[in-house]
Amino acid sequence: MKTKLILLFAAASLLGWSLISCNSNCCTKQEAKEKAEVVLKDYGAEPTVLNIDAYTMSNDNFRTALWTGTLLQVTLMSIPVGGEIGLEVHHDTDQFLRIEDGQAKVMMGDTGDSLTFVQTVEADFAIIIPAGKWHNLINTGDKPLKLYSIYAPVEHPHGTVHKTFEEAEEADHQH
Repeated sequence: MKTKLILLFAAASLLGWSLISCNSNCCTKQEAKEKAEVVLKDYGAEPTVLNIDAYTMSNDNFRTALWTGTLLQVTLMSIPVGGEIGLEVHHDTDQFLRIEDGQAKVMMGDTGDSLTFVQTVEADFAIIIPAGKWHNLINTGDKPLKLYSIYAPVEHPHGTVHKTFEEAEEADHQH
């Protein structure tokens, strides 16, 4: 049995896999996050299992595509203090956002100049944005806002990385 475990860990290491061996007695969720190896790249459309908390907290780019499939996409975002996603609408795409760290104000509405739904959000909050709703998310906290977004269907090209809001804006205007 010991030989099989050694071979499993050796194979995982060679393949670049991160194995976390924890049970309820050996480590906390935070310790498991710290043990997870994070490689920021687009893993789609391959079967993928990863620690979404560790990946979200490790991302310092405005937007990083983490997984791009045929019908769904996961992106990571880091919004600087006072920064925002920017007013936008996805006509044919539903969107799910989850705040991992920080606080923000989310606004949604039927038109870009009438954002009648306004709510304060913080870590562990989920935001669900129906297709066709104008929306924006503004970091109102004192540290970068860390979140992940799920788009269905896909919104950005496979492998998208935008280091800044300005870079994302430029890319969006080219499409």
